[in-house]
Amino acid sequence: MIALKILALIVFGSCTAHAQPAQPNILVLIADDMGWEDNSLYGSRTVPTPRLAGLASQGMLFEQAFLTTSSCSPSRISLMSGLYPHQTGAEDMHQPLPAGISVLPKLMSDAGYRTGHMLKTHYGPYVDSQFDWYGKKLGDIDAFLDSTGKKPFFLWMGFHDPHRPYEDDPKDQFSVDPKKVPVRPQLAPTPGTRTELAAYMRAIRRLDHDIGAVLDNLERRGLADNTIVVFLSDNGAPFPREKGSVYDAGVRTPLIVRWPRKIAAGSRFQKLMSTIDLTPTILDLAGARTPASMAGQSIAPVLFGKALEGRKYVFSERNWHGTDAHIRSVRTEDYRFVLNAYVELPFPNPSDLSSSQSFRDMIALRERGRLTPQQELNFAAPRPLVELYYLPADPGEYHNLAAKAEHQRKATELARVLEQWSKSTGDFPPWKRRRADTSDRMTGIIFSDKIPPLIDE
Repeated sequence: MIALKILALIVFGSCTAHAQPAQPNILVLIADDMGWEDNSLYGSRTVPTPRLAGLASQGMLFEQAFLTTSSCSPSRISLMSGLYPHQTGAEDMHQPLPAGISVLPKLMSDAGYRTGHMLKTHYGPYVDSQFDWYGKKLGDIDAFLDSTGKKPFFLWMGFHDPHRPYEDDPKDQFSVDPKKVPVRPQLAPTPGTRTELAAYMRAIRRLDHDIGAVLDNLERRGLADNTIVVFLSDNGAPFPREKGSVYDAGVRTPLIVRWPRKIAAGSRFQKLMSTIDLTPTILDLAGARTPASMAGQSIAPVLFGKALEGRKYVFSERNWHGTDAHIRSVRTEDYRFVLNAYVELPFPNPSDLSSSQSFRDMIALRERGRLTPQQELNFAAPRPLVELYYLPADPGEYHNLAAKAEHQRKATELARVLEQWSKSTGDFPPWKRRRADTSDRMTGIIFSDKIPPLIDE
């Protein structure tokens, strides 16, 4: 008997720290500024992401998943709280979550989980205090996993890639040839823009590699089968008219959920899904309490193959992020409706985008009068109060149909849907909670790196 125990320790290792709890472990992997199409999951040939593709082949891929906003900290706080950004009191970039809301780590801890956070945080001290443990570098994961004992774990990993700034090394294993990079229609097809896009794609390849290392660690420890892995991005790619917008390029996200032998390998959910439902779903899978105040609801049955309808509507918003905005949007399978405030001002690109090479290249083209209609949208003022796009014919959302007589009925219908959502979720009007811009919308010049005070509560 003693010999058998010794043999088991040699083959399997000590199980003291890694005994499988009854509740599943949960690992959330979140990319920073990764566009939904910029990977192998949705057909990209430019950015090979074999580890993410492998993860999707072992679980469920959501083909139409949407975030509630396209700014880093408001998006992450919305994800953890199960609330729309305007409901959290932290709808603006860099604005910490006020005290009083129990978010995902606290709720998981209450359910018996050991909770940890690694790498990027962006929520404020009140959220930070709700985690049991923090790690600053990728290798710290071993210390966390060794500390869990017999408890199930909940670990949130906020990767820094592919956020700016970029450092490119054309000789490393992740490099991308700028000449082979496709340039989106709203950007200038210049060498500078191509180099910037290539560096962004290099960062995605590095992200994929790092995620692979984390997944391999779970396998080595025998934890993979009882660990639910969730992967998504916090907002779209860090280029003009993507991050910081409510278009698909800003708020559509890659989303994978893997749970071996529980979620069918290679399954897909093709209908609309909002990440407002992600935290209620995680809590449901963990057997934890879901506060009635959350705006979302669990979609756990979808993961287990139940034929549930997707959402008829998904809602997104944009508030202050270097430039002020009050933009609200509703999307259906075929249409997106957008309601803009501050229409006298050009599009509110976040300051990290309007100070980029890709934006400067467009400024140079604009000075020579050589912008295309899609590129001109970055500078147009006044902007329309309402926008309506028919997505099957216009997936880039460049051709506003709101003024077309044949689309008036659809625009009116979606305007009423958006108004009802605003009322039911307690949204604030455009004249409240305004902040001054800290970067110039036309030149990209940054005045300050601090969040300005509210002008009018």
